[in-house]
Amino acid sequence: MINHEILTVTQLVANQFEALGISYVIGGSMASIIHGMIRTTMDVDMVADLKMEHVAPFVLSLQNQFYVDEQAARQAVQNRTSFNLIHLETMFKVDVFVPKDRAFDQQQLNRRVSEQLASDSEKRLWVLTAEDIILAKLDWFRLGGEVSERQWRDILGIMKTQPGALDIGYLQKWADELNVSDLLVRALGEMNL
Repeated sequence: MINHEILTVTQLVANQFEALGISYVIGGSMASIIHGMIRTTMDVDMVADLKMEHVAPFVLSLQNQFYVDEQAARQAVQNRTSFNLIHLETMFKVDVFVPKDRAFDQQQLNRRVSEQLASDSEKRLWVLTAEDIILAKLDWFRLGGEVSERQWRDILGIMKTQPGALDIGYLQKWADELNVSDLLVRALGEMNL
């Protein structure tokens, strides 16, 4: 299960995205935990379709509870990169990624799924599908020089806990687009899928 403090901080940010009409999706280790195996996490990754006109109201809405650098947010929107927020009370970090111009990045937002992450709350959050978090982690694994054991464990953990539920055709199509087909074949082989 995901730590209550982490969920609370994530919910604060998600609420502001929703209030401003910004599409977002939770990825990274939190999505891996939701679709795979429980592990510790030090931050949450969120992909958000921020536009320049969103930056000032977004920063204003969070500045009392988070450290947020408006200039860093503007640069992330302009360069389609990332910036971070730090929750002042808990020091928990939220990394916000602005989607790149790749078709896959838009696909992640289009395929997101609504999940109820806390049993004591009716609130739902948008999370990457199991397939999309596998693909995103394969992409990060490749970009990181294929050395991150944590990324690889996350990929295998999702595959292990989702037997028969994964859309293998979708995985193969987008793995080819992302140039990670060889890594997908390796992961599927390790899982015997």
